[in-house]
Amino acid sequence: MNRDAFIHVLRAAAAVVEDELVIVGSQAILGSLDDPPEPLVRSLEVDMYPKSDPDRAIEIDGALGDGSRFHQHYGYYAHAVGPETITVPAGWEERLVRVEVPAIQRRAGSAVGWCLSIPDLLLAKLAAGRPDDVAFVEAALREGIHPLDDLRRGIDLLPEHARELTSERLEGLAAKLNRKNG
Repeated sequence: MNRDAFIHVLRAAAAVVEDELVIVGSQAILGSLDDPPEPLVRSLEVDMYPKSDPDRAIEIDGALGDGSRFHQHYGYYAHAVGPETITVPAGWEERLVRVEVPAIQRRAGSAVGWCLSIPDLLLAKLAAGRPDDVAFVEAALREGIHPLDDLRRGIDLLPEHARELTSERLEGLAAKLNRKNG
């Protein structure tokens, strides 16, 4: 996915729910970086939910989700999630990155997305621990997207139940990258 596709999904989803959107998946990186390295933008989906009424996310899935006409036509899609699907550091909402673009319908003004910041995104990916999530963080670290030490400090802001495993995953990646660079 590139920035144009990301903006397209954001505009379309905002038109469906007439709300601002919170973007929490890997493509949230496009809120901070216009042209991230290719390994970070392989996903075809933008994970999101309506900011003021997350329960309306189902409407996004119906109109723009996996297998929808939108997906079939453009090759990428919106994936509706809820705030409960992510494990993120405390204070993450204050660090969201605002993306504002013209709405599809001019009278609607603008479409607004609130993307996880890069460190919050990387820590959320490590907390989730799925192989694709860990590979995403590895690629981000290899590309120098965010300092490793800053991520280490951020672990203390995660919910207590997620800290130990997240720290182990981060240190495993750090060791792996040191072996490759050493």
